[in-house]
Amino acid sequence: MTRLRIILITLLSLLAFAANSLITRFALQETSIDETSFIMMRVVSGALFLWLYLRFKKNNNKAGTWLAAFSLFIYAVSFTYGYGLIAAGTGALLLFGSVQVTMTISGYREGERLNVIQIAGFILAIIGLVILMLPGISSPSIIGALLMCISGVAWGIYTLQGRGANNPAATTAGNFIKAAPMAILLWLIVYLSTNDTINLVSDGIIYALLSGIITSGIGYIIWYSVLPELKAIQAAIVQLSVPLLVTLAGALLLNETITIRVVLASTAILLGTVLVLIFKKKK
Repeated sequence: MTRLRIILITLLSLLAFAANSLITRFALQETSIDETSFIMMRVVSGALFLWLYLRFKKNNNKAGTWLAAFSLFIYAVSFTYGYGLIAAGTGALLLFGSVQVTMTISGYREGERLNVIQIAGFILAIIGLVILMLPGISSPSIIGALLMCISGVAWGIYTLQGRGANNPAATTAGNFIKAAPMAILLWLIVYLSTNDTINLVSDGIIYALLSGIITSGIGYIIWYSVLPELKAIQAAIVQLSVPLLVTLAGALLLNETITIRVVLASTAILLGTVLVLIFKKKK
């Protein structure tokens, strides 16, 4: 794979990740779709697309784990409900920061020790998360913030479950297919408990399908196709651009305000993560 192709595919995958946050936030804010329907349509459409993709590629491998599928389900639920309460940029920062904290703690449990600079970076990232969640006039919804943190932890676990997958596309498809019944069950429980009429005729369905098929299904396949060409540190560092892309796009497209709190938290989280990644001990 040529250098230019690597750059282009990497940029496409990062745009897909950022678009996922923006699509979810826009659908919940500007359309009539509810969170549970969005979750169900996103996961089920993603599962169906990935299943068809594997059939087209004549790949019938059964992959994925129930733990990864459950983590994916928890991520989708907390991600969607969180974005119903919080701005796109702030949500992306909390999500990204929580993922990095989860991955760092997991590495420590597996015997990877941090040096002084990495410890300082880890603490700095934690401070950034605290800044975002502190009470104040410009602070986000505490429930929304907690949901985004839960989403980040779940995505971190999902990522750890997928390390070393021989067939990333089959693994992703298997996880989506296993998570689909969970999303459908949640959708039915919510409607039956509220005695609402099930209605899938909504302008938000289009955005749910875009999220499930394009930015999740295709986006994950594109990302996994370029991962073998990137070093682990490179792969982690390029993802630092996602919260910044979402924050800027949220301000331009959704009229969200970039506050001093968000700027300070962004700086702390991103700088802290860079310190942890760059100054990794050599084995």
